[in-house]
Amino acid sequence: MKVQYFPDTDTLYIELVEAPSVESEEITEGVVLDYDSQGRIIGIEIENFTERFKDKPAEIPLRLNFPTS
Repeated sequence: MKVQYFPDTDTLYIELVEAPSVESEEITEGVVLDYDSQGRIIGIEIENFTERFKDKPAEIPLRLNFPTS
């Protein structure tokens, strides 16, 4: 996973998997999911990032839950 912030556009991009994006879907205004050829989410783009989170804590906890076999 790789997280990139682009200050010139105030966009945060979370790359979940390094793979080519073949489709994108705006799920809510300013939040776009990128999908690979198998329909898996490979990235999340958040526009106007600092504006959306200006009233939120500086540290946002991240929880990842992976299925166990």
